[in-house]
Amino acid sequence: MPDNVLRKVWAHFDSLGGVWPITYRGDEDERLSQLRGFGVRHFTALSYPHRPGMATWLNDWAGGFADRNPDCLRSATFYPEPGARDYVAAAVEAGARVFKAHLQVGRYDPRDPLLSDVWGTLADAGTPVVVHCGSSPEAGPFTGPGPFAEVLRAHPGLTAVIAHAGAPEYRAFLDLAERHDRVHLDTTMVFTEFAEARAPFPDEEVPRLKDVADRVLFGTDFPNIPYPYLEQLRALARLELDEDWLRGVLYGNAARLFGL
Repeated sequence: MPDNVLRKVWAHFDSLGGVWPITYRGDEDERLSQLRGFGVRHFTALSYPHRPGMATWLNDWAGGFADRNPDCLRSATFYPEPGARDYVAAAVEAGARVFKAHLQVGRYDPRDPLLSDVWGTLADAGTPVVVHCGSSPEAGPFTGPGPFAEVLRAHPGLTAVIAHAGAPEYRAFLDLAERHDRVHLDTTMVFTEFAEARAPFPDEEVPRLKDVADRVLFGTDFPNIPYPYLEQLRALARLELDEDWLRGVLYGNAARLFGL
């Protein structure tokens, strides 16, 4: 994220009284070096607005960041506001490979008419959008599976990645992935001890992750995580869903989705 935005995010977590300590507080160069040192081949820069007028600025920053760091997929975002259709189309034209929508932080309805053409543009382009629509860590007015399920019914060609596998409504978002073959789930924080203490993934639902094995993507929320990066890898390995599943999650599925 842009440095001033990232520091506001950190200040928010710091205000929680130590329940969510930020593990990776280095500067941008240090964080990039850490990611590459972890063996990450490609990554995203998923900023998101919480009010009108932010998205184009964030998109400009993300474009410049990707230009400076070719292993970062060019990322973009949007907000329900006049002009969203045009700046999303411009971002796609400029080479954006992935978008981010955060319904909880943005507190907006994904069914807002101002977003109808946005979803349609992304569906037509085949550009994936990572959507935080689960109700963790805090429910919002438009979180949960219902509102975004309506978006998918209206735009069945949309390629979506459900952040945090839809925590805590894991079962409902697995249902959504089984109904829509372009819906993916990402693993961000899921199965870590931190997440299991707050929103445990139901044991009986774990085998279903093999049913959508080609649509589960590795995610971490680095650097804004309260534990070492390795914990996410260990958490997935503990599932013992076999090496092919793990290989797909850690590399193959994203490489295929983004044509890498």
